Amino acid sequence: MLHVLDDTTLLLADAGFDARDLLERVRDTGAQFLVRSGASRCPTVLRRLPDGSYLSRLSGPYRAGRGYSSLTVWVVEACITVTLDDGTVRREQWRPITSLLDHEHHPAAELVDLYHERWQVETTYFSIKASLLDGRVLRSHSIDGIDQEVWALLTTYQALIRAASDAVTHRPGLDMDRLSFTILLQTAADTVITGHGITTGNIDLVGTIGTAALAGLWPARRRHRVKARSIKNSTSKYGPNAGKHPQSTRHYTIHTEVTYMENGLASRSRRPSLDRLHRRSQA
Repeated sequence: MLHVLDDTTLLLADAGFDARDLLERVRDTGAQFLVRSGASRCPTVLRRLPDGSYLSRLSGPYRAGRGYSSLTVWVVEACITVTLDDGTVRREQWRPITSLLDHEHHPAAELVDLYHERWQVETTYFSIKASLLDGRVLRSHSIDGIDQEVWALLTTYQALIRAASDAVTHRPGLDMDRLSFTILLQTAADTVITGHGITTGNIDLVGTIGTAALAGLWPARRRHRVKARSIKNSTSKYGPNAGKHPQSTRHYTIHTEVTYMENGLASRSRRPSLDRLHRRSQA
């Protein structure tokens, strides 16, 4: 996917994608990155910043004729506290590293919030599986047929998102998250079915689909929701994840504190899970 990156892109990635070689290849495309670093990395502090974060350098092995290579990054270490509406409290440690080095133009707390937006990729999967497919499985019984179906789904999804993006350009400051994908899909389907009033002249960026989406915006601030993942297919080879907390959808609030972790980042196996914290609060 590196070939689709350019200098207008900020790449968000989870832990496990913080290898220096990969990040250098990302920077070679002109793109910036914001990646969660794993607990095994022990960054050296080059310069502390006023907000508690610091600059560091990711060094690579020696290469003949090139010497040692290094990549300067900004490291933000933060304690995340998630409080569910049933009183359950979950605490996590995050360490995003980024190629954005201007801490005044890009506040550390905003970068942590931006990394949290990475989970919105899940809404893409949901939009395709639940909205476009309506829960159905692919019908084809051949590789070529499956390829065609997948490309058709991705093309349709991208066309609807482009329509939403065009509509947002007419509302400065409007968050694209407030546009309903369901409205985009239903309006697009209606225009195909009716097939009347087709414009032969110039078409503005909003159009019929964008107008409908702008008329049915989501609330400006929606509450965060969380629910433990579970396997619904009884024939799945994966465990059902039964007993995890919360079993039902819960609203939660999130608090971020930028700090410096002198003892390093705790590995995930040593961090208390939300389920264990829930059982502890019940004791």
